[in-house]
Formats: sequence, C-alpha cells, structure tokens
Amino acid sequence: MKKPLLIIVGPTAVGKTEISIHIAKKLNGEIISADSMQVYKKMDIGSAKPKERERQNIPHYLMGDIDPRESFSVAQFQEKAKKYIDIILEKNKLPIVVGGTGLYINSLIYQMDFAETEPDWELRQELQQEAERYGNEYLYKKLQALDQEVASRIHPNNVKRVIRAIEVLQSGNNKEIKDFKTDLVENKEYNYLMIGLIREREELYDRINRRVDQLIEKGLIHEVKELMNMGLEEDDISMKGLGYKEIIRYLKGLYDLEEAIRILKRNTRHYAKRQITWFKRYDQIQWFNLTKYVSIEDAVSDILKYIEGKLSLL
Repeated sequence: MKKPLLIIVGPTAVGKTEISIHIAKKLNGEIISADSMQVYKKMDIGSAKPKERERQNIPHYLMGDIDPRESFSVAQFQEKAKKYIDIILEKNKLPIVVGGTGLYINSLIYQMDFAETEPDWELRQELQQEAERYGNEYLYKKLQALDQEVASRIHPNNVKRVIRAIEVLQSGNNKEIKDFKTDLVENKEYNYLMIGLIREREELYDRINRRVDQLIEKGLIHEVKELMNMGLEEDDISMKGLGYKEIIRYLKGLYDLEEAIRILKRNTRHYAKRQITWFKRYDQIQWFNLTKYVSIEDAVSDILKYIEGKLSLL
C-alpha cells in the first residue's frame, strides 16, 4: 500500500506554519519542515522558525537539525524526510510536509535517484538558491555563457536540467552532454495530497513587509552577528538565505540599515513571486486563497473538508 502523506506549500509569509499546526492537531499529524533555511541551527529569527510554544506540542522534524557551517543538500533532505515519514507512520500518525522550498518537495513526489550519479550537491544547492532568489532567466544566462548550443536544447524554466547542465559543464567533463529534456516521473511510494496556500498579492506583500520589520525587532541583526562570529560569511550556503546576506552587507558597511531593510523586503517579495510560479506548475495541487476567509479557523475547516475522503488517513 502507498504511504499517506499530506503536503502543504505556499510562498513565504502566507501563513503555512499556523495553518499546518491547526491541521496537524485535527488529523493527529506531525510536521516535517521542507524549508531550506529552517533546517539550520542558530538561524531561528531570519528563517521565521516557530518557537516551541508556537508549535503547540506538535512535533516538528528537520527544523534546527544542521550546523550552519555544514552544507545540506536536496539528497540529504530526501533521505532524512523519508526516514521521518516512516517514523511518523509507525506511530500511527499522519506525516505532514510543510514548506516553500520547491526542490525539496520535488525530491519526495518525483523519482529522483540521487545515488545514480556523482553530483556536486553544494553547487546544485547554490544554483537552486540563485534561481529562487534572482529568477530562472538569471540561471539560464549562466548556462548560455558556458555553452550556447547546450542552452538552446533546454527550456529556461526547466531549472533542474539547467542546473544539471551547468554542473556537467563546470566539472570539466568533456563527454557529450546527453538529452536534458527527460520529464520528471511521479514517485509511486506515497498516496499524497498537496494543499497550496495563497493570498491576494497586496495582502501577501504587506505581510512580507511587516514580517521583515518584525524580524529586525526580534533581533535579526544580533543573530547574523553571532553567525559571523562562528566564522560564517556570505559565501556559505546557509548565509545565502533571505535576511542573512542583506544584513551581512549592512554590517560590512555596504549600505545603511534603512537600505538593507528596503532591499530585504524587495528580495523577499520577488522570492515569494517565484515560489508561487514554481508551485503553480503542480497539476495535483489544490489552492486555498486565505484572503477570502474571515478567520484561520474557517480556512482550516474548508481545507479539512477537501482532505476528507481524498487521503487514506490513519
């Protein structure tokens, strides 16, 4: 039998944490984070990691597990997430994967056998973060600069293939690059249901702007200073996340705090837009526009009604 799995995705600041905790309480579930920044220790404020009291006694996995001085790849996420899914199921509870990192979600719902190749995971993650931060076209131009002919055979929005092509070209491997157009094949291991959370753009952007202000008030600058005292710099993968790079540049005097906050808000809005574009490619997703609800409870009620009968719950 396929393993039951609930997946909740959406852009940053949409309200995934609050909704997922409500859902987990109702469905006897436990949460696995699919957030590329929340996985790191000591990166609590900038990643908007929920505090213990906010988790309302719902276990959260892959949250604060990894030392930020270490790299963490999609392959590692896949391995750990699958292990935690099995652990949750053994407790007769429902695993709920929650997050906004699209490649992490892909690693669970598509057949991605990372063991077949000898990949450069650090490079892949760096390129993926560049695509999320600056857009697919930015990454595609990198590929064009390396090999125009190879680039012509790959669609700019096929980020997975663009990243793989860059990886092969930069490795110095002179073998002819094979076809990068193979479609992703769905993983048959899980009986999954995917929920997408969205808000009207004006409301979402306002929430993003307010969240950035709150992160500053909560001590983001001090958090970044502490990470830098550990020897971390902008070039480290963990520090490429939103909030960390901008504050590092402020601390180095490249611009003042007001400008750092303005850039962080802008970059976060752009990132949210790219997340929405990514998730809208999933045909199997059911969207819920939270702007249309008077309360979170009303939204949760509708989501639960949709789930009922569509997922083999335990």
